[in-house]
Amino acid sequence: MAEGFFVQNIGRSHLPTHRNKKDKSALFNYFKTEITMKPTLVLLAAGMGSRYGGLKQLDGLGPNGETIMDYSIYDAIQSGFGKIVFIIRKDFEDQFRQQVLSKYEGHVPVELCFQSIDALPEGFSVPAGREKPWGTNHAVLMAKNVVKEPFCVINCDDFYNRDCFKVMGRFLAELPEGSKNKYAMVGFRVGNTLSDNGTVARGVCSKDAEDHLATVVERTEIERREGVVKYKDEQGEWVAIGDNTPVSMNVWGFTPDYFEYSEAYFKEFLSDPKNMENLKAEFFIPLMVNKLINEGTATVEVLDTTSKWFGVTYAADRQSVVDKIQSLVDEGVYPNKLF
Repeated sequence: MAEGFFVQNIGRSHLPTHRNKKDKSALFNYFKTEITMKPTLVLLAAGMGSRYGGLKQLDGLGPNGETIMDYSIYDAIQSGFGKIVFIIRKDFEDQFRQQVLSKYEGHVPVELCFQSIDALPEGFSVPAGREKPWGTNHAVLMAKNVVKEPFCVINCDDFYNRDCFKVMGRFLAELPEGSKNKYAMVGFRVGNTLSDNGTVARGVCSKDAEDHLATVVERTEIERREGVVKYKDEQGEWVAIGDNTPVSMNVWGFTPDYFEYSEAYFKEFLSDPKNMENLKAEFFIPLMVNKLINEGTATVEVLDTTSKWFGVTYAADRQSVVDKIQSLVDEGVYPNKLF
C-alpha cells in the first residue's frame, strides 16, 4: 500500500571518498548512520478537519504558501530525522502529490501510505453503514511495511515548534539498536496549547515517579476560564488543572515492535461487538498505549518541552497562525522559503 517517492541529490563534498577496503567501510558506515539509523517522522494526514472545514493540511499559511506540516518537516530534518512518511486518503493523492510531495524532492526521503476503511485483518469486514475511518492507531498501522526504524508520529495540522522535535529526535536517536518496549511522548504544558476561539481536545496525562506515562485521559473540552485552565468532566462539571499539566498533542515515539502489538490489539478491538455496532468507534493511539502501560508491556517516557503549540482548530484561528509564523520568520527561526 506504500509508494516510495524520492530522488536524493547529495553533493560530492558530503560523501567520504574511498580508495581501499577501509575507506569503503567508512562509506558504508556513513550511509548506515546517515540514512538507516536516523528516526522516521510519520505524519497523520488522512483527516478532513471537521471543525475547520476542508483540507486544512494543504492550507498555505507561511509567506510562500508553506503549510503547517512543511514547518514540522523542516524542524524534524533540523532535529535529525531522516525519512518522512505520510498517511493520507487515496482520494486526495493527486492533489497531495502536486502540492506537497514535489517540494521535498532532493531534501529528504518520503513515503506515501494510504488509510482506507476496508484495510482490515483477514476475517473482518466493514460494518454496514460505517463511513468513519478506524482512528489514529489504525492510520499508524498503514506505515508498517515502510518503517523499520524508531519513529515519531505527529498530526499534520498542529504547529509543534522545534524544541518538540529536538527532544523526541534525541530520545529516538539514543535508543540502543534493537530496542523494544521503551516508547516516549512529548508532554506539552496545557497552558501552551489552548485556542482563543473555543475549547480544545487534549489527552491529559499523569506521570509516575520516573516520569513515565501513567495514564492519558482524553478531555474533549478544555479552555481557560477566568484565568484558570479547566476541562469539562463526564458530569458536565468544570475541573481546574495547572498550566503546566502535561497533555498529549499526539507526538509519540515508538520502535517497530509497536506495530506488532497494534496489529494484535486491533483484532481484539474489532472482535468486540460494541466496537462493531458503534459506527463511530475508533482505534486511537492512547487506547493502545494505555493497554500496553496497564499490562506492564511497555513504558512511555514523558518528554517535557518548552514549545508553544498553535494550530487552526477553528477557522477564526487562521489569521493568528499566519501572524505567528511570520513573526518566527522575522526572528530568523525559519527562512523565508523552507524548500
